[in-house]
Order: sequence, then C-alpha cells, then structure tokens
Amino acid sequence: MSKPQYETYEQQPQYAPPREPYGSYDAYDPYEPYDAHGPAYGYEGDRAQGFAGNGVPTQAYGAGGASVDELPTRVFTPDAFGGDGFGGDGRAEGGTAWEPAPGAESAAVPDAEPGERASLPRQAGGPRGDGRAGSRRAARRRRTAQRPEGLRRLVPQALVVAFLAGGTSAFVANDKAVQLSVDGQSRTLHTFADDVGELLADEGVDVGAHDIVAPTATTALASGDEIAVRYGRPVRLTLDGRRREVWTTARTVDGALRQLGVRAEGAYLSTSRSKRIAREGLDLDVRTERTVTIMADGRARTIRTNAATVGEAVEEAGVTLRGSDTTSVPPASFPRDGQTVTVMRISARKEVREEPIPYAVRKSEDASLPRGTEVVERAGRTGVRRITYSVRVVNGVRQRPKRLRSEVVREPQARIVKVGTKVQPTAVAGAEGRNWGALAACESGGRANAVDPSGTYGGLYQFDTRTWQALGGTGRPQDAPAAEQTLRAKKLYVQRGASPWPHCGGRL
Repeated sequence: MSKPQYETYEQQPQYAPPREPYGSYDAYDPYEPYDAHGPAYGYEGDRAQGFAGNGVPTQAYGAGGASVDELPTRVFTPDAFGGDGFGGDGRAEGGTAWEPAPGAESAAVPDAEPGERASLPRQAGGPRGDGRAGSRRAARRRRTAQRPEGLRRLVPQALVVAFLAGGTSAFVANDKAVQLSVDGQSRTLHTFADDVGELLADEGVDVGAHDIVAPTATTALASGDEIAVRYGRPVRLTLDGRRREVWTTARTVDGALRQLGVRAEGAYLSTSRSKRIAREGLDLDVRTERTVTIMADGRARTIRTNAATVGEAVEEAGVTLRGSDTTSVPPASFPRDGQTVTVMRISARKEVREEPIPYAVRKSEDASLPRGTEVVERAGRTGVRRITYSVRVVNGVRQRPKRLRSEVVREPQARIVKVGTKVQPTAVAGAEGRNWGALAACESGGRANAVDPSGTYGGLYQFDTRTWQALGGTGRPQDAPAAEQTLRAKKLYVQRGASPWPHCGGRL
C-alpha cells in the first residue's frame, strides 16, 4: 500500500521532568527528546530511522526496532489525534476516536494479530483546545498497555545505563594522576584532591615550618602535576670557629653546603661530603681555606690554609717556635682570612740587683741636756736588699724587667738621737752688757748655721768643734740653737776674753 502523507509536526515545548520512579515508562513525558527512548524503539531520531529532523515519525515502526513485517504495526499521523497528536479524551477533537480519514484504510482492532496492518484514519479538521496535554497522556497510557512486555523492561534499563554513563564521566573527570616526590621518593598517585594541601593530608604527609612544598599547598591540582616535598634537617654547623644551628632540605652534606652557600673547595670537613643527613640532623665542622701572612725573622710568608689554630698555620708556613717564642695573637686562636701573624723571638735571662734599705731615726728626750740640744747616741746603718729580675729581649729589643723575687741581705740599723729638755740659763756673770749681736754679724753675718769655707768653724760665732764641745756643747755648733751658741760664746769670753775673735772681738 502507499505511504500515508503526514502534515507538518509542530515543535513541542520543553519537556517536563520525571514524575514517577524510573522503572515505569509512564513516568516520562511523551515529549522528552526522542534519543532518550531511541534504543527501546529502534530509532535514533533521524529521518533514516523513521523520523523527520524534528523527531516526527515518518514511517511505520515497531517495538524494539523490529521491522514492520515482524511486529504489529500502526501508522500514525499528527492529524489523527487532533492536529498535534491527541485530543483531550484520546480522540481527535471534534470527532470520534479511531475514525478513518477520507481515503484511508479501515483501522484494525488495537490488538491485531501479527502480520495484520492497521492504520489510524486521519481526522478531518477540528480545533485545538487546552485539554491537549490530558489527551496526550491518555493516549500514551493506551500505547503503553499495547506495547510488548520486553519493550517496557528495556526502557528503565536504558535509563539506568544513561545515568551510570553520566556518573562514570564525572568520576573520570575528577580523578587526577599526579607525581608525588617525598624526600626524593617518587610515586604516581590517583587522587580526587582539589589542591596540594588536600593531597598531602590524604597521603598522611606532615609538613613542618622548615619543610618545603612545591608548588605551594594552596595550588589547585590538575592531572599530570608534579608535587615535591623536601623535609628540613637541622645542622649544628661550626663554620670557621663560629657555631650556629641551621636548617637544610638537602639530604647529603655536599648538598647542604651548596644550599648554605659554603665554599667547600679546599675546606676541611669533619665528615664525608657524600654522607647522608638523617631527619634528626648532624654536627658538622667546616673550616674554609683562608689566606694568612706569617711574619718571622724579618721575612713574610703568605699561605692558603684551613688550619684550626694560628699555631698550626705557623707550622704550615715552615716556621718553628722555640723556647719562649710566641705569636702576636694567641697561638690557640682561630686564623682569620687576610690576617697577619707576627712571630716573636724571645730570649730571657735573670738579673740580680742589690738595693739599699734606709735606716730609721729614733729620738729620745734627755733631761740632762739643755733644751734644743740633740746628741746622737748611735749612728744609723743602711741595710741591703737583693732583688732578682727577669729580663726579656723580643726580636732584639730589651723589654722592661719583671721583678721575680727579693731578699734582705743586711738589716738596716736605726740611728738613736737624744734630745735635751733642760732649760739653760741665758745670763753669764762677767759677760753681760756686751754687744753680742755685733759680734755675730761680723763673724757669720748673723746666721746660726753658717760654716766657713774650710768647714772647720761654724755657727753665729764661728766655733770649732773641739772648742764647742769643751764648753759643754754637743755635736756641731752650727746645729745648736742660736741661744745656746750665744750662751757658749759668753762662757768663752769669761774664760779668754775677746781673743778667740781677733778680727771682730773689738765690736763687743
């Protein structure tokens, strides 16, 4: 028979979401996209499979994609159900359901046997009302009831497959393959973490203040990223005599030196450069190579050294310290780069000197002696002290002696002097009324301590010592008070007159 003609299919509105469980086909609106039901009905929504470009059937179709020759087939036209599919009660609006269209074949019963063809007549004309949705749902239920059981089971299964396919796509999209390196140990991971910090937390990798994470913990992750974690290690470093604690993410001593910027060429290391640094760290002594100048015996020697002390550097320069020799800086101190060290050649000897010890003077009063008179009872004697000194000569220059010890060789003897306290008379019978002042002025110029150039005569009246003592005086006349000298002169005048003063006696 000839293919029926169809009228233009009207584009349907947006389809409503499911209203019933997925297991029932009735839960879906008949106006869902046709490709959702395509696997169950054997079409893909294109004209080649029986639909126009807008999804309108253009030929007879069978359940599950079976050909019209294999399954009962009905031919539908849009106008057969009220112009756009269905009337409000499942009939064409304004007419009777299943009325044959003019010129169309008589419709077979809905449950026609296989091999029989049935066609729905085209309903002539009829207005389109607001009850179309209800009519379409009723028609859909009738078609569902007529659809084979196998087809009804395939629809929910197809929907489940579609949902699983969508979930799998989302799963694959969130899964990321990344390369994680923790302290040099690298591995490939699949993760759903959004950023580096979440990945490290998922993997149980703890990061401390001295550890390094690259890229940073807030960096978003993408498939193919490489993440590196380097743990910090404490190094108790003694660098050129100065001790401090530093942190490094290097795993070997050599790497730590490079990371810390320490020049290792020619340096002394307390351990091998290839030694691995454990997480708890290590102690490391480093002495870099330095330039030191040694001045010795009038000659300068400049060397490159990593010596620990100045003494070691002096030995490396080929200079030997002997006896009391030393250096301008302590030999145990650390030699600094660019430092000049002077070697001091020292010779030392001992010197012994004797020094005098002055004697003391002890005076005692004597009432038998005239007041103002002092008599030396015992002359004093100077003592002797012996002192030992150390004398150093540094590079030919004598240094100030250093006193080592002293001892008294002879004790000093004190001088004992008697001081008179007896009151002397001032008048002498037979000598009063004379001009003693004029005599004194002529003999000594009126000076009680005057001594002539020969040293024989002294005092106001120029007594010699023998005469003075014969008159009762003690010591020397020039040492006696002026009153005593006048008293002794008066006594001498009574005894001998003015003759003891041949030149000046006439002034009495």
